[in-house]
Amino acid sequence: MSSAPVLHDIDARGVATVALNRPEVGNAYNGDMIHGLLAAMDELGARPDLRVVLLRGNGRHFQAGADLGWINSVRVASPEENVRVSRATAEAVDRLNRLPVPTVALVQGGCFGGGTGIIAACDVVIAADNAMFSIAEVRWGLTAAIILPQLSDAISVRQLRRYALTAERFGAAEAMRIGLAHQVVPLDRLAAAGEEIVGRLLENGPVAMAETKAIALQSAWGGIDPATFEALVESHSAKRQTEEAAEGLASFAEKRAARWAG
Repeated sequence: MSSAPVLHDIDARGVATVALNRPEVGNAYNGDMIHGLLAAMDELGARPDLRVVLLRGNGRHFQAGADLGWINSVRVASPEENVRVSRATAEAVDRLNRLPVPTVALVQGGCFGGGTGIIAACDVVIAADNAMFSIAEVRWGLTAAIILPQLSDAISVRQLRRYALTAERFGAAEAMRIGLAHQVVPLDRLAAAGEEIVGRLLENGPVAMAETKAIALQSAWGGIDPATFEALVESHSAKRQTEEAAEGLASFAEKRAARWAG
């Protein structure tokens, strides 16, 4: 298997598979994975035969949030570099959200932090019964600013206010109850369940589906305008460089409870 952080291919039906490929760290995202995801969408989006995108994570976990070691190294870089990183991350989620073809996420194991934003940006989410979720950013003194619009669409503001503030973990059944997942299946049925949904999507008119998705986004939280997008990027970037974030990330590295001020 290639060591690239994101793998992608497309079959004769026009079904593309995009695989997050850092299994040794639970597919935690870093700069390389973000740019790999953007590159995959660029290449696939340019293909006229693209019909469906299937997103999965290699290994035990779908996507275990941000690589906090990488986040800590970004935090001490220049403000300009922090903005660049936040913008690239936001663009990856936003472009996934707006892809003009149906997107299907298959989730097993951990799906934390940014992983929840990735699946909230997908059209269909199927979770294995061992999946575990958390919108975890506040635990480390960070904010989930750039994925909050997509999460608001997926689970409603009311549920977001609970789970993004508590950072608690919840299982697949609760994810389905609040709308983050559409279906829960046994782990050994995950790939088959994804193929069943893909089959249904391929029966439908591709232009009709693209238009339906675009119209739905017009009234969605995630259908944000450029000014709002930039404001979220700036907020996400600035929070990373605060003393609170420094303490949160230190608590993770030192395996201790954070000592919050105020």
